[in-house]
Amino acid sequence: MTVPTAPGPAPRSAADRLLDVLAAFDQRNLALSLTEISRRADLPLATAHRLVGTLARWGALERDEDGDYHIGLRLWELASLAPRGVGLREAAMPFLEDLYELTHENVHFAVRDGVEVVYIERISGRTAVKVRSQVGSRWPLHATGVGLVLLAHADAELQDRVCDWPMRAFTPHTVTDPARLRRMLAQIRQTGFAVSDRQITTDALSVAAPVRGPRGEVAAAVSVVVHAEDCRTQTLVPVVRVAARGISLALGWKPDTEAASPTAPVRR
Repeated sequence: MTVPTAPGPAPRSAADRLLDVLAAFDQRNLALSLTEISRRADLPLATAHRLVGTLARWGALERDEDGDYHIGLRLWELASLAPRGVGLREAAMPFLEDLYELTHENVHFAVRDGVEVVYIERISGRTAVKVRSQVGSRWPLHATGVGLVLLAHADAELQDRVCDWPMRAFTPHTVTDPARLRRMLAQIRQTGFAVSDRQITTDALSVAAPVRGPRGEVAAAVSVVVHAEDCRTQTLVPVVRVAARGISLALGWKPDTEAASPTAPVRR
């Protein structure tokens, strides 16, 4: 009698392999050789060569003088068509610019995508503290000011996912204890702002506030990132919240819709 065996993983389709090539690039791997792409995408070198050539001809990848590949402008053009990012950014820009003029510090605007925060705009000055975030970059929700705001207003199931997974520590100050993180999220919902103190780098502090959409849902977050040692948090909180409120009103939010916004239950 033949004992049935469990089916193995389905073979990757051509589309899967193309996406694997693109996924080989991230914030720490902006330029890759063909060999590196092959290794990171888990593809034979010949297959990687063929797929990279296809993507390069279409404009999704570009090759530099050293022979390394980068993400091409064609993908940027497509990404700019994403309605969530474009509509939010257009509504937010006047307020982000005002916030920058008031502070001359790093101003960030971000949305949530799954268990990550994605930065869709950043304004920075020459004297501002150096930050690791860039437009289009992704960071875990638990460690950044904008991420904490978005996580605080996410549903309980997503909060459980973040708290149940091992949370990466970027500095000794990164909060990775689930119980402490849950207390922080409850406080953020209560006060209307978040403070991320030296969680990504040891010299930076972020103050963030939620941006609401027409139905009162938290659609995005805005923040100012400053030098931690020079920070006067209570001075930054009002201006960040005013900017967030202005963007919310521009998006069609009415203050009486906030009560109807889905908010995760407070954990005790």
